[in-house]
Amino acid sequence: MTAPLSIGGISLRQPVVLAPMSGVTDWPFRRVVREEGGELVVSEMVASAAILHGVRSEMRKLSGDARAEFPYSLQLAGWDEAMMAEAARIGEGMGAAMIDINLGCPARKVTGKLAGSALMQDEALVGRIFRAVRGAVSIPVTVKMRLGWDEHSHNAATIAAMAEAEGFAMVAVHGRTRCQFYKGEADWAAIAPVREAISLPLLVNGDINSLADIDRAIALSGADGVMIGRAAMGRPWFIRQAGQHLLGQPVDPEPSLSQRHAIMKRHLELMMDHYGAEAMRLARKHIAAYTSGMGGSALMRQIANNSADAASVFDTINRFFEDAIARNEDGDTKAGDTPVKVRAA
Repeated sequence: MTAPLSIGGISLRQPVVLAPMSGVTDWPFRRVVREEGGELVVSEMVASAAILHGVRSEMRKLSGDARAEFPYSLQLAGWDEAMMAEAARIGEGMGAAMIDINLGCPARKVTGKLAGSALMQDEALVGRIFRAVRGAVSIPVTVKMRLGWDEHSHNAATIAAMAEAEGFAMVAVHGRTRCQFYKGEADWAAIAPVREAISLPLLVNGDINSLADIDRAIALSGADGVMIGRAAMGRPWFIRQAGQHLLGQPVDPEPSLSQRHAIMKRHLELMMDHYGAEAMRLARKHIAAYTSGMGGSALMRQIANNSADAASVFDTINRFFEDAIARNEDGDTKAGDTPVKVRAA
């Protein structure tokens, strides 16, 4: 059992945070997670240069009601300390409760620009970015990183100590190196040196798909809490369940089929409001996640994946759940099922 979490003066009732995931943790998804009992949510990775230039696709990641989302963390990616600092100021002005610096994204299009996890190869530059961003805002600043660039350069503990020295409020570590991408299994024990190096709140991340995983990840890493990403796709209530488990409270059961249907419809309706005509294309991964493991879901997803017409997609989903409920099918995805694969930031 763990305790509630305090991050730079912001108190959280549960030591569980929704991880940033590119193409996933947009405003509609963050909203649903909050409605299902999550507390601190992190935005998709946002390029700092794009914020300064007002690029619409990037700024859309921030849109929503900041007060309704409070506290939410804005994750920034970049390699220029001045741009990162100015983007952090803009984010604070738009209502972000925290700024998170991305040292974890392994995608080639990000690391090729010396951003994301590539920054872990240049500790001097990381130090300048830390100093500039921390000095630019009055809200807490945090960092999410990997173990290091490759198996020969596990320097997460060193960078975490730098973050603490600059006045950061929290550190999160994914238990893989950049060169592992998402292959193999997250090494939670390899995060333990970070715990020894800092007194800041520490979150363990990577492959946390069940309540049993949470217990093992905390025990092996020594972390104060968990950051959950892919396991929350199609299961936004899992963040709440994880928090209840860590606090030693009774854990809510999995939603019934009718409840799952209602949550899924709510999510898709929020996407319609947010994205308009693009919504159904962007929703395909979520449709797959919500129906994972349910009988007949492959055919339902095939129909949904080949239609951009919202009325047709909603009709397909409604009939699918009505049929499942009529068959009294147990279609709930239990904690521990394999989550949908997406890129985490």
